[in-house]
Amino acid sequence: MRGVLPLLLPVATDESVADDVQGVVVPTLSLLAAVVVAFLAATLLSVLVRRVARKSAVAADLSRRSRRPMRAVLLVVAVWIALRLSTDPSDWTWTVEHVLLIALIITVAWLIGSLAFVLEDAALQRYRIDVADNRHARRVRTQVQVLRRITVAILVLCAIAAILLTFPSARTLGASLLASAGLISIVAGLAAQSSLANVFAGVQLAFTDAIRVDDVVVVSDQWGRIEEITLTYVVVHIWDDRRLILPSTYFTTTPFENWTRRAADLLGTVELDVDWEVPVEAMRTELTRLLQDTDLWDRRVGILQVTDAVGGMVRVRALASAVDAPTLFDLRCYVREGLVGWLQREAPQSLPKTRWEGTAPAPTSGRRARPETAPTPTLPVPGGWSADDTQTITTGGQDARLFTGSIDALERSRHFSGPGQDVIDEREQSAGDTEGRQP
Repeated sequence: MRGVLPLLLPVATDESVADDVQGVVVPTLSLLAAVVVAFLAATLLSVLVRRVARKSAVAADLSRRSRRPMRAVLLVVAVWIALRLSTDPSDWTWTVEHVLLIALIITVAWLIGSLAFVLEDAALQRYRIDVADNRHARRVRTQVQVLRRITVAILVLCAIAAILLTFPSARTLGASLLASAGLISIVAGLAAQSSLANVFAGVQLAFTDAIRVDDVVVVSDQWGRIEEITLTYVVVHIWDDRRLILPSTYFTTTPFENWTRRAADLLGTVELDVDWEVPVEAMRTELTRLLQDTDLWDRRVGILQVTDAVGGMVRVRALASAVDAPTLFDLRCYVREGLVGWLQREAPQSLPKTRWEGTAPAPTSGRRARPETAPTPTLPVPGGWSADDTQTITTGGQDARLFTGSIDALERSRHFSGPGQDVIDEREQSAGDTEGRQP
């Protein structure tokens, strides 16, 4: 036995070394094979998607956005399977599998998030905003963008929660927190009251159609365009290229103007204070000429009215319409410059003046002189017009009145005439029934 034992020891040593080498080489080769298989599978999927993408824009976008997360998911799954098949359970394998589980959670969340971006791109391509009537498209785009942000936020929170639950200590902490969830929810609600209010306000703005992306608004005396709507704030692109960042709660608690709520076309005014000698008819003719000579006017409304005549001045208001707010701004400037130039050239007597009326000097004798009575000035009245006439003042076929005198003006007045007598009678009847039922 003593002679045989030295002969057996080298054999046992060689077998242990061979086992150790096999325990390292086999997992390594398995992992390399898993990486190659994962790469080949990802390449095959990419080729298939590209063939489909030739006929579908959604498939092309899916291939572009989901290529990297899909490769990451396949790689993690392949490595995990290879590790399970090539090694025996031990402490280091449990540690590696825990890391792979965390990596799988992250990559799956990444893949689902990329699908949310694909759906957003598909909706944005279907609902274009570079057309004339894009109100519905802007509404859908706003809702899709908010839903995508909500989806990504939920995915991130779920991924973090799933990663924490893989740790036993985190499970114990979660159970203890769940036992005191009532108190914690109250404290968290009070601490994050403003943040949660902004989140809920952002969701409300997206689905109540109060504002949409690219809406023209006036907020805080600033005229601009809604550039971005997030869960907590809204970005307003001011006309001078500044950005006004407002919390979402601002648009749910503060009144603001939305110039494109139902349509983009608008009415704009140009007001001038002129002298009493202004020739209104000639000025109205000039306004008609100015509007007909520009492509900024959409030919819906173009009138000139005297809206005030007190304080020594006559206030003349020119009203014109345009297809959208930027065009209206340029149209107002064009009309204002044109009317000012016309007054300077053709009617300089109409420029604003300040009149002073002197009084006679005090008499030197004891008898008080009687002041002379100034004659009452009379203004020229257009021929044939009197207070009893009901004719329509027109210039070149254009009605000078906004809410009366033509079919368009009467139709315009109906929008501001109130709910109607039948609705008022119904409200009074409902109020009477309510009072009759009260004890």
